[in-house]
Amino acid sequence: MKKITKTIALVLVAALLSGGVAMAKTAKKKTAKKAKATTEQVIFTGELAKKVIGYQGTTPLNITVKGGKIEKIEALPNQETPQYMRRAAAKVFPQYEGLTVEQALKVKADAATGATYTSEALIKNIQLGLQSVKK
Repeated sequence: MKKITKTIALVLVAALLSGGVAMAKTAKKKTAKKAKATTEQVIFTGELAKKVIGYQGTTPLNITVKGGKIEKIEALPNQETPQYMRRAAAKVFPQYEGLTVEQALKVKADAATGATYTSEALIKNIQLGLQSVKK
């Protein structure tokens, strides 16, 4: 009778321990997923793309990547004509926002008509910024 009781007790302890390990692994996975979802990185393209010239000069950007997706792209102070920069940004940025870095690197973005040089500079800045994230 004592042997049966000890055996049952050992089986119960083993079951509880293995369940605890499984629960700990599940909790760890959830924590890792949550951390990835809240991780935010802002890529400044000023240095990365200092040789990329729009119509009147460089077009530095801040690209915000959160949870592996592009959350926002922001044009920083530059020498482009504001009207053309707004037109180019309004056309180019939405083509990337909401995509993963891998998806965005495959995008063949369209330029804004009438702001082609500025658009092309923005596209090149985005590509260089995202390539730096992938490395």
